[in-house]
Amino acid sequence: MKPKVYYLKTCNTSMRILKELGELIQNFEKIDIKERPIQAQELDAMRRITGSYEALFSKRAKKYKEMGLKNIQLTDDDYRYYILQDYTFLKRPVLWFDQQVFAGNSKKNIENLIKVLKEK
Repeated sequence: MKPKVYYLKTCNTSMRILKELGELIQNFEKIDIKERPIQAQELDAMRRITGSYEALFSKRAKKYKEMGLKNIQLTDDDYRYYILQDYTFLKRPVLWFDQQVFAGNSKKNIENLIKVLKEK
């Protein structure tokens, strides 16, 4: 499987991180999740690696608060449902390669990602 990066080109943080990663991800397939939303089989495969859909779910999405989701107990199936319904619920960026998934833009996550990519 070709390495993939899922991002949103209208998200400044995603674009900054992709620029920072530069040559480290030059061979990755770049997928703008607004133009091509994540497919169920892709999401399910990532879940097998991360252990939960929640690990791939963005609680920073505007709709998370607007829909009152922060006030209810979501199940893992709920996280899957919402990610597949609206691209904004997928953490970004998501990099998937070598049976590893790095989701989100936390500083620690990006530092770990860079370390792994440089070791490749």
